[in-house]
Amino acid sequence: MEQARREQAEFAVSPVIATILLLAITVMLAGGVYMMMSNTVRAPDKGLPQANANVRALDNGYQVVTITDMSQQVETFRIKFQVVPPLSSNGTLISGHTSDSNVYGVSGANVSFHDRDAGFTVNRGDYFIINAAAVGSDEGGWVFRMLYDGGGGLSSGEIMSVTLPATN
Repeated sequence: MEQARREQAEFAVSPVIATILLLAITVMLAGGVYMMMSNTVRAPDKGLPQANANVRALDNGYQVVTITDMSQQVETFRIKFQVVPPLSSNGTLISGHTSDSNVYGVSGANVSFHDRDAGFTVNRGDYFIINAAAVGSDEGGWVFRMLYDGGGGLSSGEIMSVTLPATN
């Protein structure tokens, strides 16, 4: 009988090692379940953002479009802008994203975006500066549009649109 106990004791796992093994198995299973489920769960779509803007022409030949109200903050890479010429004009459509390196925070560009809080988001108080003489929008009648690019099946569409005034 003593011999049987000794043999059993030699093959048994200590309680500390058993606890560590159970914890490791639990963590691995939880990690596996998380990896399987993480791609299926997604944040709810808040819908298409809406914005209002104020536009003014400056004496130096620039037009400024300031966002006065916006329903939600949006990452700069999701916002596309367009400066659309009137149908009667020979002007060329100008477009880009607010996050483009030749647009975001650039001075002197044809169209530049200035992120007032430097948060890499588009929200109230941010503004666009348009070089009206270089773009051709100085005679007025051009339309500035801000579009949401949802990507990945999320909603996309126009956030706001304003008519640019003449600069002379």
